[in-house]
Amino acid sequence: MKILRNLAIACAVTVGASSAAVAQVSSFSTPPQGSVWNTMASVIAGQARESGAMNVVVQPYGGNAQMMQAVNDQLAEFSLNDVNDVITAVQGTGEYRMAMPNLRLVARVNPFPVGLYVKESSGMTAVSDLEGRSVPSGWDAFPIARSHISAILAAGGLTWDDVKQVPVPELIRGSDDMASGRVDSAFFALGGPKVAEVDAAVGGVRYLTVEANEETLAKIQEVRPAFYFTEVEPAPVRVGVKEPMAFVTWDNVLLTGAHVSDEQVADLLAVLFDEKEAIAAAYPPLGALDLETAYKAYPGVEYHPGAAAFFEARGIAQTPAQ
Repeated sequence: MKILRNLAIACAVTVGASSAAVAQVSSFSTPPQGSVWNTMASVIAGQARESGAMNVVVQPYGGNAQMMQAVNDQLAEFSLNDVNDVITAVQGTGEYRMAMPNLRLVARVNPFPVGLYVKESSGMTAVSDLEGRSVPSGWDAFPIARSHISAILAAGGLTWDDVKQVPVPELIRGSDDMASGRVDSAFFALGGPKVAEVDAAVGGVRYLTVEANEETLAKIQEVRPAFYFTEVEPAPVRVGVKEPMAFVTWDNVLLTGAHVSDEQVADLLAVLFDEKEAIAAAYPPLGALDLETAYKAYPGVEYHPGAAAFFEARGIAQTPAQ
């Protein structure tokens, strides 16, 4: 990793020295293509290029640990992630063996509902129906899924001991394995392009319902304190949602590295909020972008100074942590 970092820095210095006229390139680290974060980053990057504000490219990695490492080690400038995962990465707790102290928040982007989904032909409709059935486990390349599925199972009255665990490495493979019949269920965020792909391939999928009440809220917050429930209505872009239903949800955040300049951060924030209509038209879930609620405090992680200055200039006060 040090060799790669040194090569990347050396190349950047060489290119910068040889041609000052070349526009600075910022990169987004994301999970593989087909994931929601990759789609969101691609839309934001595309709008940044179209508006002429920035030259932004998207670089897929194997999973959340690798994409966080890329930002921390100055191999990427921006990323999108669950705020819980950012906090644990900064602290070096949970799935992270080493702290990543260079990660900084830029903005709260949107609520991020996640769930377990199945083939509609399975006859299952609720997470509780998975008792004795197979659920994707392991997640060596995407360890964030472990805590998310633990919370979803808890909201359905189950634990890992109540289901059959089938190891999968990451999101896309997990959905492929469900489509092929290797595992009975798959894990994915609502609105993911991969879910639509599987839906078309298997003749229909559906997300499994959970019980959203005070008891199950306490259970999911034992897994991660920033989890909460949201009610989701069916819509064409929400493949697999057959009726109004509750989802385990977290706050999705835009993050950056301490090495990134205040100007780069402010420029990307300006794209997010000044070009919101175009961004939402390209990917409707990003219509939830809201300048008034984007500057939210969270425990254990700080905002980049460029972001703090941007919100102050726009007259936005920080929302206290819940």
